[in-house]
Amino acid sequence: MSRYFFFCCILSFLLIQSCKNGRNKKTVIRDTSITVATSFNDLFMDSLELDQFLKKNNAYQDYTQQFNDFYKDRNYAYAWFDSAGLIEQASNFRNLQSNYISSFEDSSLYHPEMEQLLNELIASGKKKKQADSLVLKTELLLTGQFFRYAAKVYKGSDIDAAELGWFIPRKKIDLHALLDSAILHKNEEAYAPQNEQYKKLQQYVERYSVLAKQNSLNTIPTLQKSLRSGDSAAILLEIKKHLQIIGDLEENTESPLFDTALVIATKKYQQRMGLTVDGVIGNKMIAELNVPLKQRLRQILINLERLRWMPPEKDTNYILVNIPEYRMHVYDSGKLQFNINVIVGTAANNTVIFNDKLQYVVFSPYWNVPESIVTGEILPAIKKNPDYLTKQNMEIIKEGKVPMIRQNPGPGNSLGLVKFLFPNNYNIYFHDTPNRNLFSQSSRSFSHGCIRIAEPKKMAAYLLRNDTTWNDRKIDSAMHLKKEKWVTLKKTVPVFIVYFTAWVDHNGELNFRKDIYKHDEKMAKKLFRS
Repeated sequence: MSRYFFFCCILSFLLIQSCKNGRNKKTVIRDTSITVATSFNDLFMDSLELDQFLKKNNAYQDYTQQFNDFYKDRNYAYAWFDSAGLIEQASNFRNLQSNYISSFEDSSLYHPEMEQLLNELIASGKKKKQADSLVLKTELLLTGQFFRYAAKVYKGSDIDAAELGWFIPRKKIDLHALLDSAILHKNEEAYAPQNEQYKKLQQYVERYSVLAKQNSLNTIPTLQKSLRSGDSAAILLEIKKHLQIIGDLEENTESPLFDTALVIATKKYQQRMGLTVDGVIGNKMIAELNVPLKQRLRQILINLERLRWMPPEKDTNYILVNIPEYRMHVYDSGKLQFNINVIVGTAANNTVIFNDKLQYVVFSPYWNVPESIVTGEILPAIKKNPDYLTKQNMEIIKEGKVPMIRQNPGPGNSLGLVKFLFPNNYNIYFHDTPNRNLFSQSSRSFSHGCIRIAEPKKMAAYLLRNDTTWNDRKIDSAMHLKKEKWVTLKKTVPVFIVYFTAWVDHNGELNFRKDIYKHDEKMAKKLFRS
């Protein structure tokens, strides 16, 4: 109690002095001779000891600046020890690192010498009243390991994201500030800078790790015909077993009958896998059920790595398109407003993973046909049919070896009746399409790279909702002009085009999707040894 009272007195004194200085001076110079972090500590090191440690331990060379800044700000007071010995946060961090190594199958962070020193300290049970060499080395190893752990867990592995097709700038982490926060708090939740989706998905790591170790599921054979409600077949016993283990079927009745409980479980599973939700078991569903649990675990780990790369949400109004999900999610004030089905690029014409800001709505757009399409598709079509351009409502706007061709506004325009631009180097944007039937398919990778949206009018109305000069009738009219009309948004909207094959939806359900561009496959080679 006396120690707590002393702490409160010191904290109050510092706050009072800070307020006085704030009134009298424009610039406040921090006094590091005594701080909240060091007020109870009588263990200090010499700066030369820190220098010697860094010279001998190459694993921490990349964190030299963080080491020096951290201990200089503490006036070289110990962080993980006080006069009574090892503090609670040291054990908490050790457990965090151990859990990460186990769950994420990553032994690169394991440091046998630090573990040995900690075991010796704990076993001895001695009160450390002075900074001997054992305590000093343990102190510095804990700090170094924290920097390594935090860099990997909160920022991501040292992987070239661009090499894996990811062009969203990776977030930056202030390791010094993070360690300050970790030392002051006993709970990781108080200092861990991860987004909510990361926290939700991380909860499934341990569960799938246990499932993968405890269950060896048989491969379900290909069906001769789809199974429906009321059918009876021996293979349903194995299907029910799969669904029960992963949590979609609450109770396995050991009956070969396709009963009501199985219909409900089937629809739930289909929803989570992005399949057609019809309650009918076909070979597409069987293929998903046959994905090994260990592979599902790795899929979770791969997507957690991507989530570490995501920048913090600086604006709570944004648009997110998840390529493997074929869905657009629109957020306002941090809350999901609506979802829209989308069509993305084919495996040969990948939609690029990047972020930018949506700035323009273009009604009744021209389609300036890319040179590759002119060369590969249109010129051969003209050779076969000289009237091709007229029938397609196209015109040549500049002659040349490869002519510049555009398609005029109209219902048959490949961009539909409206497009949405966020100018970028990849020439990717959102647009309408005359081919509405494609949105009903469960897999929708058909475009040349741009993103077609199923409800373009709804998107236009949402983006212009705060502009009183636009209403439903005016939007309809603008979508049927003979010349394109550009509208500049009063405020740009952040756009994120991402690639996640595993995530937790707003209902708390774990979703998986196919690795349509093989990005997971490439990532796995970087993250896992085998």
